[in-house]
Amino acid sequence: MSIKEHPPLHVPVLLQDVLTLLQPQSDESYLDLTAGYGGHAREILGITSNYTESTLVDRDEYATRTLGDLQDKGVQVMHTDFLTAAKQLVQDGKHYSLILLDLGVSSPQLDIPERGFSFTKSGPLDMRMDQRQAQSAHTLIDTANRTTLIHLIHEYGEEPKRIAERYADAIIAARPLETTGELAEAIRLAHVGKWQKTHPATRTFQAFRIAINDELHQVRELMPLLPKLLKKGGRVGIISFHSLEDRIVKRYFTEQRDAGYESELDVLTKKPIAGHTHDVHNPRARSAKLRAAVKK
Repeated sequence: MSIKEHPPLHVPVLLQDVLTLLQPQSDESYLDLTAGYGGHAREILGITSNYTESTLVDRDEYATRTLGDLQDKGVQVMHTDFLTAAKQLVQDGKHYSLILLDLGVSSPQLDIPERGFSFTKSGPLDMRMDQRQAQSAHTLIDTANRTTLIHLIHEYGEEPKRIAERYADAIIAARPLETTGELAEAIRLAHVGKWQKTHPATRTFQAFRIAINDELHQVRELMPLLPKLLKKGGRVGIISFHSLEDRIVKRYFTEQRDAGYESELDVLTKKPIAGHTHDVHNPRARSAKLRAAVKK
């Protein structure tokens, strides 16, 4: 099955709120640092009609292959992670009117079992957003020592320490683990008490995905590059999906707000726009938070 023959369905999160906050105008340039399958990009570029001065970035080859129609119109497509792209674009002296960063895992990544992001459909333990990367979840999970596993599940999965220890011991006892189903089952068996809507493995999967893709470091290093990439009056929107990411974004925006005359950004969102109240018909948006700022 090819992606071109069966294009994946991905509903862009908080689309109307993104358009309201960023207010794209005709001829404005656009940088999408996590373009995915182009859900937000196609809507924004449809308004700006400025394809030749716009750039779409994604480290997932499956995603970049679906952006060919926009590339044909003159959009620059970069197959790399957003931090590497941002550094390169700063070095190239590029500036944009609009920037968007959607930090979520795309629906196709979750829905295609072979990608190894989800335990609802068992597949190989992969979780790499960029298939060119050497380390997969399988490599990490089967080689990490107990201390490392506990640290990841506690810090990145935000599980209490005692639960992280229990899950780490269960993983070690069940190794070698080959599939997402096996990992989820090992954690389910180690879970104490009842659970209803949220599978016990949810946060542990989040932890390994963050670790494999170096997600928090990427966001932390990106934030100070954003003002360098924005034109005066340019707007940036950032959609995060868990508190670890949102905390980094909030901290940087707060620093900008408190920096006085030295600040480079004016924050547009005193509180984040929440997906569970603003995008109720998109189940993948329920944990989303949107923050935005404008370049002074």
